[in-house]
Amino acid sequence: MEILLALGAILAGLGVVLGAFGAHALKDKFSSPYYAAIWETAVQYHMYHSLGILGLGILSSDALLGASTILSWAGYLMFAGIVFFSGSLYVLALTGVKKLGAITPIGGLLFIIAWVLVAIAALS
Repeated sequence: MEILLALGAILAGLGVVLGAFGAHALKDKFSSPYYAAIWETAVQYHMYHSLGILGLGILSSDALLGASTILSWAGYLMFAGIVFFSGSLYVLALTGVKKLGAITPIGGLLFIIAWVLVAIAALS
């Protein structure tokens, strides 16, 4: 699954960039430490799931699991989770618009479903 490997690598690189951006360029721009912590949470989940996508790309190329459709779905759900979960938190941290918090749980649910799919693939 070269696509998952490339996607995971790109997202991990972006996570590093956003983490550094938050720690350096934005450290004095957040209106309170609360928003800096939100940014940090967004980066953490972004990176965890970028690494998850990389792992899924590796597992998909493994002869044991093969190019599993379930693993592909898990990878794409992790990607969508990053967009919804981390993306909404990034925007919340920058804008202070708390209504965006309603989007964040959608991303969390996508992460959970992705990990359940990984477990199903492993047990199949």
